[in-house]
Amino acid sequence: MFVAPSSLPLRMLQAETVQLLCLTAASGVPLFSRGSSKQLPFSVIGSLNGVHMFGAGQGALLSSCETERGSRVVWRVFQDSLMLIAVSGSGNNAVSKLHLHRLLENTWNCMVLVLGQDELANMRNVERLKRELRSCYRLIDRLLERRGEDQGFMGDLTHCADCLLPSHPAILQQALDSFTQAANSEFGCLLIRGRVALATEKWWRLAPQEVVLLSVLVNLLSGVTSCDYPVFLPQGSPTVAHRLLCFQLLPSAFVCVLCGPSPSLHHVESELVGCFWSPVVETLRGCLEQAERSPLPPSVSLRWDVQALLLINRETRRSVGACPRARSHTSSEAQPLSSPGRRWELLRHFYTFAVTRYFTSEEASTSPDSSTSTAAHESLHEEFSGGFTHQPVQCYLVTDECKCYGLQTPQHQLYLLTDLSVPTFALRSVATHTLSAVTATTGF
Repeated sequence: MFVAPSSLPLRMLQAETVQLLCLTAASGVPLFSRGSSKQLPFSVIGSLNGVHMFGAGQGALLSSCETERGSRVVWRVFQDSLMLIAVSGSGNNAVSKLHLHRLLENTWNCMVLVLGQDELANMRNVERLKRELRSCYRLIDRLLERRGEDQGFMGDLTHCADCLLPSHPAILQQALDSFTQAANSEFGCLLIRGRVALATEKWWRLAPQEVVLLSVLVNLLSGVTSCDYPVFLPQGSPTVAHRLLCFQLLPSAFVCVLCGPSPSLHHVESELVGCFWSPVVETLRGCLEQAERSPLPPSVSLRWDVQALLLINRETRRSVGACPRARSHTSSEAQPLSSPGRRWELLRHFYTFAVTRYFTSEEASTSPDSSTSTAAHESLHEEFSGGFTHQPVQCYLVTDECKCYGLQTPQHQLYLLTDLSVPTFALRSVATHTLSAVTATTGF
């Protein structure tokens, strides 16, 4: 592992902040910098690029390093054209290497989604590319902000779609399928407060990273009643654009379709939206009210000592999370609930702890640069787990704030935060009960 020289003033970044740099791979010309309000000096950016180029010249692939003060730096080159560098500040809650690797991959996919792979891989004019990359800033900034928000979106880290499980999905699924077919498409999706409530079969066949990024993109459209947005699919169609048609049905409720040159936005908005969605508007309002409380339907009853959970379906690459805002009933042993933002943060930390040490990620590498992707993926796992002769299926962690338990089955991964009052020996029972409560009721 390379250790960055202490002379590099990475400590100027505040703790828990991340700065994202984009440079040309061949010449190291800076294209943009996002994230921390305190920008790194050009000399430091040049040094970070130079040390990577020096390693490449010696036949070494430099993917990450950590400074003596706890800052982290991660490099990644895409298509031999652009280099992305993520730099995190120091501190006790330093950003994990997994998060930084995911950030670089998500950022590249954002740029492909908006501009297309050809524009990025075959750079003709640096200044022109700088201007075009500005159209990606809002999407990239939203990904940078997601780590600190309290809405519980985890898809940027897990590469699984953040889902809402409606109480009555059948009527909405029928409306979505009919609407999508009428719009000459097979790719349709209903988003409620930024989460995928329902989607057509073909939408679910998109790469999980594409579903996550499309959801983030639509979530940026607050205040827009309709839009016709050209998008490239980073895995499915990186060089040919599709049209993403989005329509606001109610505040925070959007329906989206991916289609070709037809139909027109005006035709769909004026003739199809009202026809298919007006009859189910009350059901949509019910979904919005449910999403305000929890992505899980009211029929799912959680134990009072469950503080937060993340459930991943390993086969479909979908996830659902829950963070109760209040306890179903009080107990003399109950500890005060932390803020939802803090519990989501702890859940992200525990997910990172589990997947980098015990559990495996199901996603296959789909990066254009497979060699770099494989090296980066393998480096996310701690060395001490390599000596195990079996695949762990459970793990737990006890902290000063809560107890954490991870459970892996052939179909699911469950990450659970519980009160400290739960006996450690009972954590497995609580986890299996929670898993059964969710899957038996929803079929997730």
